[in-house]
Amino acid sequence: MDSEEALWRPELMATLAIARLGRLLAKLHDVGLQRVGITASQLPVLAALKNGERRTQLELARLAGVEQPSMAQLLARMERDGLIRREPAPDDRRSTLVSLTDTALQRLEPGRDVLRAAEDTACAGLQADERAVLMDLIGRMASSVETAL
Repeated sequence: MDSEEALWRPELMATLAIARLGRLLAKLHDVGLQRVGITASQLPVLAALKNGERRTQLELARLAGVEQPSMAQLLARMERDGLIRREPAPDDRRSTLVSLTDTALQRLEPGRDVLRAAEDTACAGLQADERAVLMDLIGRMASSVETAL
């Protein structure tokens, strides 16, 4: 074993630990949200439209940070499931505006409850000041990655 291989300690890499935690949190969210009838991938759309807003597919894709084809697929599934409605944009007939249905609106608070419970579960071993430090560290790491990209 060469010295470089001996120094390779992936279990000590913060980025790999955070990635693992991210996968675990995604599972935790998915299990709870599934019972409510929504998915984690729908959260950006639900958040963007939660107060009765109407937005275009392009706006929703930008807000969610995804490509238009991915947003189109997501919106098609949400429309099929009765969570959104589409209507022609009054100022541009080629464009449609997306809004939430009553069904989606009724699922928002139970969805928030799931996310709050997941937060409580994941942070159960942390004090309030530790949570604040964690949020600061995560924010600084995200900023570093965004700058690098």
